[in-house]
Amino acid sequence: MRVFPVPAVVVLLLLSACPSARAAQPVTAPMEPVWQSRLAAFDEATYAAQVEKMIAAFEQASGKRLVPGPKRKAGLKIYADSGPGLATPLPLVKAVIASLKKRGFEHNGIFLVGLNALRLRMTGYLPSLVSGSTPFSGNPVYVLESGRYYDPVWFYDSPLPQRFDPIFAQEQTKGVQANTTKDEDRKSFLATPLFLDADFWINLPVFTDHPTLGVNGALVNATLWNASNTARFFRSPANAPAAVAEMSAIPELRQTWMFTLASLEHYQFVGGPFFNSLYTVSEPLLWLTNDPVMMDSLARDRINGHRRQQGFENLDEEIRTLEFAETLGVGSTKTKQVRMIPID
Repeated sequence: MRVFPVPAVVVLLLLSACPSARAAQPVTAPMEPVWQSRLAAFDEATYAAQVEKMIAAFEQASGKRLVPGPKRKAGLKIYADSGPGLATPLPLVKAVIASLKKRGFEHNGIFLVGLNALRLRMTGYLPSLVSGSTPFSGNPVYVLESGRYYDPVWFYDSPLPQRFDPIFAQEQTKGVQANTTKDEDRKSFLATPLFLDADFWINLPVFTDHPTLGVNGALVNATLWNASNTARFFRSPANAPAAVAEMSAIPELRQTWMFTLASLEHYQFVGGPFFNSLYTVSEPLLWLTNDPVMMDSLARDRINGHRRQQGFENLDEEIRTLEFAETLGVGSTKTKQVRMIPID
């Protein structure tokens, strides 16, 4: 693997990992705790109370304060790309916004980042075309597929072919010809608002299974669904896990990534990332941690448990997304050693 070091004003350039080389030089990351809260209901009041408790516990334990810095902005990376029924719950996002406002942020200083305008509108994050109303009036919503939030200085580079539509490339891009150059098709430009425009950002994923990535959750929401031209990785399954791992280890992205907060109100164990209500389950739990690998590993354990109960095989063990990220020091896959801290 070749890594080109990046001065602050120079291109960030990473090439695909060699799994065998990575495995020989593991990076040990400290074991981060996971805070867990039980939800009595999935309404706004319950989310607001529990999110506030969890953020306060994180602040006390970590010594970090979720207060405005020089930029006076905070970003929320939401997930809406499986459509209605499997998006980041609106009450959860409202609760996070309320906690940030309590700590001094202005309403318009809290922005949301999503990938696709249509799915953001279908899930309630963009104004309805009928009523024109939205629960997030005053909060900027950055739609990455608009192309306005990528910087040519920041990109992930690997020799994989052709550009495809991001989320559902497997079905939607058969026979589609690329309209970009080969050099452009090698690059996935990173959306910069989260790590250049904000004092910090919070990851708010939803969990599904994924045929190429194993778990579509915290790591993927922060990387592939935060960059351009990434569906090309789905045409090369051996490279997609390494891409997620390497992108999640980019120092600038990690420095402003405060934590990941996920609700298990809905998650899917078969057929993802396409939403299928037959294979979704619900648990009244909230998780908060600074270790996205551990969070995805906990979700993988649950997904595999439900798959076995329904007569399906476990997720493909050859998909090493989480293990690659662990090797790079992003987090831990050792769920039996997790330090779970209950918030009641």
